[in-house]
Amino acid sequence: MSETNPAAAAEVAAPHRYTAALAADIEARWQDFWDAEGTYAAPNPKGDLAGDPELVARPKKFIMDMFPYPSGAGLHVGHPLGYIATDVFARFQRMTGHNVLHTLGFDAFGLPAEQYAVQTGTHPRVSTEANIKNMQIQLRRLGLGHDKRRSFATIDPDYYKWTQWIFLQIFNSWYDDEAQKARPISELVAEFESGERPVLGHMRAWSELSAAERADVLGEYRLAYASDAPVNWCPGLGTVLANEEVTADGRSERGNFPVFKAKLRQWNMRITAYADRLLDDLDALDWPEAIKLQQRNWIGRSEGARVDFPIDGENITVFTTRPDTLFGATYMVLAPEHPLVEKFTPDAWPEGTHEVWTGGHATPAEAVAAYRAQAASKSDVERQAEAKDKTGVFTGSYATNPVNGEKVPVFIADYVLMGYGTGAIMAVPAHDSRDFAFARAFELPVVCVVEPTDGRGTDPATWDDAFVSYDAKIVNSSGEGVSLDGLGVVEAKARITEWLEREGRGEGTVNFRLRDWLFSRQRYWGEPFPIVYDEDGIAHPLPESMLPLELPEVEDYSPRTFDPDDADTQPETPLSRNEDWVNVTLDLGDGPKRYRRETNTMPNWAGSCWYELRYLDPHNSEKLVDPEIEQYWMGPREGMPHGGVDLYVGGAEHAVLHLLYARFWSKVLYDLGHVSSAEPFHKLFNQGMIQAYVYRDSRGIAVPAAEVEERDGTYWYQGEQVTRLLGKMGKSLKNAVTPDEICAEYGADTLRLYEMAMGPLDVSRPWDTRAVVGQFRLLQRLWRNVVDETTGEVTVVDAEPDEETLRALHKAIDGVRGDLENMRFNTAIAKVTELNNHLTKSGGAVSRSVAEALVLMVAPLAPHIAEELWRRLGHEDSVVHRDFPVADPAYLVDETVTCVVQIKGKVKARLEVSPSISEDDLEKTALADEKVVAALGGAGIRKVIVRAPKLVNIVPA
Repeated sequence: MSETNPAAAAEVAAPHRYTAALAADIEARWQDFWDAEGTYAAPNPKGDLAGDPELVARPKKFIMDMFPYPSGAGLHVGHPLGYIATDVFARFQRMTGHNVLHTLGFDAFGLPAEQYAVQTGTHPRVSTEANIKNMQIQLRRLGLGHDKRRSFATIDPDYYKWTQWIFLQIFNSWYDDEAQKARPISELVAEFESGERPVLGHMRAWSELSAAERADVLGEYRLAYASDAPVNWCPGLGTVLANEEVTADGRSERGNFPVFKAKLRQWNMRITAYADRLLDDLDALDWPEAIKLQQRNWIGRSEGARVDFPIDGENITVFTTRPDTLFGATYMVLAPEHPLVEKFTPDAWPEGTHEVWTGGHATPAEAVAAYRAQAASKSDVERQAEAKDKTGVFTGSYATNPVNGEKVPVFIADYVLMGYGTGAIMAVPAHDSRDFAFARAFELPVVCVVEPTDGRGTDPATWDDAFVSYDAKIVNSSGEGVSLDGLGVVEAKARITEWLEREGRGEGTVNFRLRDWLFSRQRYWGEPFPIVYDEDGIAHPLPESMLPLELPEVEDYSPRTFDPDDADTQPETPLSRNEDWVNVTLDLGDGPKRYRRETNTMPNWAGSCWYELRYLDPHNSEKLVDPEIEQYWMGPREGMPHGGVDLYVGGAEHAVLHLLYARFWSKVLYDLGHVSSAEPFHKLFNQGMIQAYVYRDSRGIAVPAAEVEERDGTYWYQGEQVTRLLGKMGKSLKNAVTPDEICAEYGADTLRLYEMAMGPLDVSRPWDTRAVVGQFRLLQRLWRNVVDETTGEVTVVDAEPDEETLRALHKAIDGVRGDLENMRFNTAIAKVTELNNHLTKSGGAVSRSVAEALVLMVAPLAPHIAEELWRRLGHEDSVVHRDFPVADPAYLVDETVTCVVQIKGKVKARLEVSPSISEDDLEKTALADEKVVAALGGAGIRKVIVRAPKLVNIVPA
C-alpha cells in the first residue's frame, strides 16, 4: 500500500492524525454545537434578545463588517478576508471580558439581480434569496461566530419598512441653520402660520397660499425633496445612468449607446445642509487619515464670496474663492444648463460681435441651442478634461463687473458645470489656466491683477499660461471707492469682501463641492417610496400604519428602450406598468381619495445607511430601535464623543459615498431624537485585497489559472506561452479560488490561518495556494503536541514546565495578546508558531498548563481545532467565553542578554550577562574574558566605554 499510496499508508499508521477529513469532521461538529447552544448570542439589556445579566454587565464591543452583496457567483477566497479578521478580533474580545455583538446581514437590493431577472425572467427575490442561502453555507463553513438571531436582508419587508420610515422622517424634517440641527417640518409650518418666520418669495401670508404653493415653499426646506435634476439619460437602454456608467466618449458602458443630459423629476436628500458637521465631526473619528482626506475633498469646503454681476435689471451670481481678482474678470461663463441662459439670449447678435464668438450661427438662439445639444452628449468627466480644447459660444448679452462698471460678455461653455457653485463663473484669464485657454481661443482680453513673482512681467500678451499664486501683491485693482493695489491676497480678499457687502453687491460666504444626494432610480428592484401624489401633483407621505409599502409584482423587469438617438424621450419605470398598484384610493386622514404612487425606487445605498441600528434590535416591530438598547451598544462614551460602532471593517472603495450617506442619516436621526449616536462608525479599518495572478494568451484573453504550467520561469496553457500579471481575483479573470476548495483540501481553520498570516491586514497580498500547506502543518504539529496520532489519547502531563518553556510561553502570551488587540494577526500567528515549534523541538510530553494556554491563544484564530483540543483536555465548557491567558511579568524579563565587546570597533567577544548588571561589573567581566585578553595581547588600555548591558568598547593605549 505504501508504494501506491503513501498518504493512505500514513493514515493507517497514524489513524488519529490531523487530516483534512478529520478537520472536516471536527469543524462540522463544532459548528452544529455553536448553533445549538447559541454560543455567539450577544444579550441586549432588555427586549426579546435580553440574556445573561453577567454578560450584559461587561464592557460592550460592537464589531461590524461592511454589508456583503449576495452574488450568484458565490465567494472566492478574497471575499472573506475581512470577515475572518473581524471574527478573530471578536473572539479575542469575548475572551478578554466583553459582551460582543458580531453578526452579518445582506445588502440585497440592487442592479445585478434585476439584470439577471431581465435576462432570465427569474424574479429578483428568487435569485437573491438563493444567493443568500449559498453565501450563508459558505460563511458557516468558515466558522464565523455571528449572532444569527440578528441577521437579515435589506429585501425583507420587515426591514425596509424602517428604511421607508426613515425616509419619511427626513421628508418631514428641515434644517434650522440657527439651531444647526434638523427639526420636524410641523414646527416650520407653525412658524409660518404664526408669522414668526416670513414666507420667502411670497408677498402673501401663509394662510393665503394655496395647497400647491405651500407644498412648493416646504419643498425648499425639506431634507428630502423632489426637483428637476440633470441626469444621464440613455434612450438605448431606457434608463438613467450614474456618472460611473458613462464613458469618456459620452456613451453607455453597457451597449455603447449615446447618453444625453436631461432633466427629470427626481428625489434628492439635502445632505449639503450637514456639510459643516460632516467635516467637523471627522476629527473625533478613529478613521484612516486617507479616508478622512477623501471625505474632506469630496465635501470640498471653500471660503470666498458670492458676487452679483448686474445684467438687464437682474443679477448673475457667481461664487469665487478669489474675490481679490475681481478687477481682472473680463468675461463670464454660464453652464449650458443654467436656468438664466435663455433669458439672456437676445434675438440678434449685438453690433460688433466677434465672429469667433458666434460659432458660425446666424442668431444667438441658434448658437446656444446647438451648443447645448453638443454639451448634453458629453459626460461631466469629459467636460472637465483639462487637456481638451476649450469650446463655447457667446449668449449675446453683457453683464457689468460690479467693481469697475465694465461690460463683460457672457458665454456658455461646457467646462462650467451646474453641479459646482452657482453654475456661473467670473473668468479671470490672467490667473486661471482654463480661463486663460478660453480667452486665447475666443480673443478675449486678459488683465493682470496679481503681480507675477517669476519674472514674466505684467503684460499677459507675452505669457504662455496664467500666473497662479496665493502669495503675491495685487496690482491694477482700483476703482469705485475701493483699491486693492499693493495688498497681499489675504488682506485684499478681506477688503473687497467688506466692500461688496457694504455696497450690496455680494457677500462673504462658504461654498461646498458636495451636492445634494440624488435619491431616485428608475428601476424595479429597490425600496418603493412611501409617497403618493394627489390630483394636483402634491406629494403626500404615507402614514406609518401603511408601512411597509411592498414591491408589487410586474410582468416585465426590463426598462422600455427607445431610439438611441432620440434625446427627447422619457424613461418608463417598471413599477409604472402595474396600474392597479400605481393608481390607488387611500384615506390619509381626510377621507378616501384617489392617488398615484411614486414609481421610482430608492437607490441601493438606502438599506446600508442604517443597518447597524437594525442589528441592535432586529425584531422590534414598534420602533426603529429601542432607545435603551441603542444607548447600550452605540451611545457616546469616553473616547467616543459621537458614539457609534466600535469597529467597522471593509474596503477603502467605500470611502466616500456609503460612509458619507450613512453619516448623514445618523445625524438626522440624532437631531430628531431617535438615536443617541451622531455618528454610525467610530473606528474604521480598511482591509487590503487578496490578489491573484491573471494569465492571458496572445489575444489578451484570460485563461484558467489552475491549468497554467510553469516552465523555467515561463507560463504555458495548452501548449501556448501566456503572460502573467498580478491583479484582482474574480470569475471573469478565471483565477478565482473558492473557500470551498481550500476547506475541502485542508479545512477551514487552515484557510483562516493562511489568510491572517499572509501579511498585515491593511495591505494587499497575492494568493498562493501552494503556501496554504504551511498553516496546515502548523495545526498538525499543534495536534501532535496534545494528541497521540496512533492511539488518539491525550499526551499532556501534569508536571510543571521547565524555566525555558515558561519564558517561551509567557512571551508568546504577551505578544499574541498585544497583536490580537491591535489586529496584527500575521505576527500573532508567527508567535504561536514559534511557541509550538519550541514545544515540538523540546521532545517529550507537553505540560498541561502550557498546552491549555496554547489552545486558548489559538482559539480566536482557529476556533474549531481549539474547541476540539479543549474538550479532549477534559473541559466541558467552550473556549469561546474562556479568559484569554495573561502573561506573568516575571517571565518576560530575559534571563540573560548578549553583550558585544569591541576593540577598535571590531567585535572580539560576546558575553551572556544579566540584564541588570552594573557598568562596573560589566567592565570587569569583559576585561577578564579570555578572548578579550588574547585580542589585547598585553597592550595597555586608554579608555573603556560601557553601555550596560549590551555593549563594551575598548580603546587600547
